[in-house]
Amino acid sequence: MITHELKFSVRQLADQDNHVQTRLPASPQLQRGEPARQVSGSEIMSKYSQEFNTLNYVINESSEILLFAHSRPDSDTIGSVLALREYILALGKNVAIACADPYPDYLKDLAPDYFEFPDHLDLEKYNLVIATDSVERGFQKIYPIFKENQIIALLDHHPDITLKGDINIIDPKYSSVCEIIYDFFEFNKIKITRPIATFLMLGILGDTGNFQHSNTTSRVLEIASVLMKKGAPITKIISIAFSNKNISALKLWGKAFEKARINPENGMIASFISEKELAECGGNLEDIAQVSTILNSVPGTKFALVLSERGDGIIKGSLRSEEYKGVDVSRIAAQFGGGGHRLASGFEIKGKIVETAEGWQIV
Repeated sequence: MITHELKFSVRQLADQDNHVQTRLPASPQLQRGEPARQVSGSEIMSKYSQEFNTLNYVINESSEILLFAHSRPDSDTIGSVLALREYILALGKNVAIACADPYPDYLKDLAPDYFEFPDHLDLEKYNLVIATDSVERGFQKIYPIFKENQIIALLDHHPDITLKGDINIIDPKYSSVCEIIYDFFEFNKIKITRPIATFLMLGILGDTGNFQHSNTTSRVLEIASVLMKKGAPITKIISIAFSNKNISALKLWGKAFEKARINPENGMIASFISEKELAECGGNLEDIAQVSTILNSVPGTKFALVLSERGDGIIKGSLRSEEYKGVDVSRIAAQFGGGGHRLASGFEIKGKIVETAEGWQIV
């Protein structure tokens, strides 16, 4: 069990070469509340060596570990927690995965459902809590529950994270959190098994759009090559997670595509999906995810916006663009209290989509 003494020593590891000591000279770099460091991609391995060392040390010293996947989980947060779970289980530790939303049905052919709802867990018993990807989507609600002697690690590649942990690895130069975890494994010489390779590939494929987005660097492709050699079945992952579509999803897409409109003044292509349409088609929130990406492929457009009703008077906005189009959609999202990456962002607003004499409006 992690004690206050070990909690203290974790915060002192940043400037040390020997990371298995339990009392070390003070270092302010891992204090909870300190800003997470963001560095260029070329400096990643050296700049995060302290954090990678410290995280592995704490994992090995902890007996109860909680992994947190963000709300409406996507392939990156799922791949991240599943890969970490495999490693932690191999160490003989107790580990659980918490998520405010259910595990997606379409991924059950790739990996079993290990998700548990946070309110079904005794959150205070965990020595170490690791939140992965879009950590402010759900994690901020339980963050205040954790005690001072519980260590919190945040792994993310989104640039607008305000939460701070004891260990912060937050860098938008990464394509995905699964790429961060790959570096963590490589740095600590942790064996990447076939299941781990599969889960890391799942997250990298998801956040690079199957290597079609501009965050697909040469390094990402090198990592993917290594993961394939480790046994990651790339064609199976793409087929299960990204290619297979049920009839309800296609019906829902048809409704969204039928209503799509282009604004020639700003190059925006936009559409929406109502809560009623979602129910009529028998679709789910997972089916909405790719609509903005597909609309963004329409020639002559600068960016895509898809609005969808999510219940409880909430409308979700999903924005997509491409590097060559020259639009930073995160700035648009920020105007509505949202955020994300330059080419993929989102926001949530209160309201309802209604049909009026002038057309569809948000009221």
